[in-house]
Amino acid sequence: MENLTYNSPVLQLESLIVSEQSLYPTFLFFLIVYVLIMVSNIGIMLLITMERSLHEPMYFLFCNLPFNDVFGNSVVVPRLMMDMIRPASEHYISYIECITQAFCYHIYTCASHTILMAMAFDRYVAICNPLHYTTIMTNRMVAKLTASAWGVALLLVVILLGLIIRLNRCGTLIANLFCDNASLYKLSCEIAYINNVYGLVYTGAVTGSSLGTIGFTYSRIAAVCVTNKSKTLNSKALKTCSTHLTVYVFMWLSGFFLTIFHRFTGVADYRKGAALLLHIGPGILNPLIYALQCTEIRHGILKILHSKKVMP
Repeated sequence: MENLTYNSPVLQLESLIVSEQSLYPTFLFFLIVYVLIMVSNIGIMLLITMERSLHEPMYFLFCNLPFNDVFGNSVVVPRLMMDMIRPASEHYISYIECITQAFCYHIYTCASHTILMAMAFDRYVAICNPLHYTTIMTNRMVAKLTASAWGVALLLVVILLGLIIRLNRCGTLIANLFCDNASLYKLSCEIAYINNVYGLVYTGAVTGSSLGTIGFTYSRIAAVCVTNKSKTLNSKALKTCSTHLTVYVFMWLSGFFLTIFHRFTGVADYRKGAALLLHIGPGILNPLIYALQCTEIRHGILKILHSKKVMP
């Protein structure tokens, strides 16, 4: 029996447990949600690409968010839906596919933080130093911020999963909806001190740096608004920053609870719920919040809709 489970090339996903009565409604719900995420986020990216009035640093940086949501949800949701219609005994995944899924999942979650940090810097310059905005936020700076956001995420995740790959495995059951570092570590036969330390450093660095960056930039923005007492400036700051802050708070809380639930046993359902929120929530909220709050994006959508009505 040991030979069958020791470093097995095939693992089993616990996935989402759904009763027969609620199988098709649940499947249909996830299908609708997935289609909405794809259509809305790809639509936002196409709108920013095609509409010349949106060719500004803020929107180019924002374009990374819908791209990340499309990427992250494409890795998890289709597989989740496939497993839903299969018997629990057939929820198999190869170890290589599991590592790939974990890699993409952690890139998605880490990049969510780094992209929002880059966007916070843009808002800080726009509101606190508006006279020098065009000289600071050049196309080159936007490219640097974008490359840094993805590059930092890639480096941190490569180290994270590089440490997990070297460990021997005794278990085969991934007690989660999808593969991630914490679930893979629970399969290990070894208690690896370096993995525990780096896991804490990774979590602290990603969440702590994003919290610190956004806390600093928004406190400075608030100070400028209070000092200037300009209704126009305060209105601009409220519109652009409230959307950014809402998305960040939702994402941070979902990730925080998911990390906490991984540390305790007997909370599998809560952990799965937090994992779903972390994935599906931002993918739906981002285009909705920005489309409603951002005047330029809303005008771009209305312009396209109006042109389609006029054409016939």
